[in-house]
Amino acid sequence: MKKVAASLSDVRLTGVSSMATRQFVADVGVFYRKQCGIDVHFMSVGGVDAARLVRQGNSFDLAVLASDAIDALISDGHIVGDSKIDVVRSKVAVAARAGTPHPAIDNERALCDAIRAARSIGYSTGPSGKALLNLLDAWGIADSIADRLVLSPPGVPVGQLVADGVVDLGFQQFSELMNLPGIDVLGTMPHDCAIVTTFSAGLCVNATHRTETRELLDFLRSQVTDELKYRHGMEPA
Repeated sequence: MKKVAASLSDVRLTGVSSMATRQFVADVGVFYRKQCGIDVHFMSVGGVDAARLVRQGNSFDLAVLASDAIDALISDGHIVGDSKIDVVRSKVAVAARAGTPHPAIDNERALCDAIRAARSIGYSTGPSGKALLNLLDAWGIADSIADRLVLSPPGVPVGQLVADGVVDLGFQQFSELMNLPGIDVLGTMPHDCAIVTTFSAGLCVNATHRTETRELLDFLRSQVTDELKYRHGMEPA
């Protein structure tokens, strides 16, 4: 990608993303500014809130959300259909409070036993939380542990609930747990019951700078950004 002097462009692109990709898109913005001289600013909020902001017609140039959320926004006419790209795959991880005994989560049975034994289990809204609830239902334990499930309030990371001792185990995207103090990440969920979310991006219909945004979308899925994806606990989609 051709590097241009920052003074040659007064374009400022704006995007909205879920919290799972917050650090990644922030670093992309810094990187893109250095490469292309174009400012990129993302607002990162909970995925449900991010989709709502797009639906309300806020003038973002692009959105980076779970793939099914982007699909829904395309269906409703808020994201340009042919602009969707898959950006990263993100695995759900399990966290426990630092300094406490940690259960084994090596395989599906071990993880199920750990959940059964936990005093309380934290999870988030969005795709990872929905997938976890579906898994608990498939295991046949959803009803028996329902009163021990704690939904993280908007804006509060599941890892914070773990660190504060509100829950024994917390489930959230690894990218959201990996840098939080006061917790130990036990690992991503075992292969035989892994939860993996694909995060995609698309051009908002209210975009101010369509051509420049499509160029940024190409940049997001290019190998140039792969190192950033791995650095933030995700992998290229």
